Amino acid sequence: MLRTSFVCAGKERSLMKNSGTVRMETKRLVLRPFVIEDAGAMFRNWANDPQVTKFLSWEPHKDVEETKQILEGWIKSYESKDFYTWAIARKEDEGNVIGSISVPQLDQKAGRVTVGYCLGRNWWGHKIMKEAFAELIRFFFEVEGANRVEALHDIRNVNSGKVMMACGLKKEGTLRQYGWNNQGICDECIYGMVASDYFEGKQRWENK
Repeated sequence: MLRTSFVCAGKERSLMKNSGTVRMETKRLVLRPFVIEDAGAMFRNWANDPQVTKFLSWEPHKDVEETKQILEGWIKSYESKDFYTWAIARKEDEGNVIGSISVPQLDQKAGRVTVGYCLGRNWWGHKIMKEAFAELIRFFFEVEGANRVEALHDIRNVNSGKVMMACGLKKEGTLRQYGWNNQGICDECIYGMVASDYFEGKQRWENK
């Protein structure tokens, strides 16, 4: 496939590949596109829970019909290969989705991927999101050709920051009054990893 390239700071870099929301598996998890049949589990496991959405920008769903409408939009968007939204499920119970991980912002020219995620409360504390996020990092650097993966969190949502650090992202600073969520306008911490850091770290690990 012909890849478009551009020059930045004296270096030429290809645009990202854009494979779309492909199915992936980790040791414990399946990351896959949502289907309309996921509406019940999504509503039950996290979308209706104000504790899950506390630091998110969308309010808890009022009923499963609202969840279905959201899924219908996502499923249609899968036609676009630069749309990335995965359902998270355990391998032993793939039909019972327990969370989601997605790319709400994508800058093709910079090769910058911003990741967001949410997980049902019943699965907090089991390193589920760390495992899912780590797989996305691998996918975007090794398959899609991203230059940077980043994530942000409300400074009060410290557990989300722990996930980012556990995945190897570096805290780069605090953006004052930068974001908005169900708690109002907030300061946000930003974490990032660039491709060179990822591949250097991978090489060191493989050489051990």
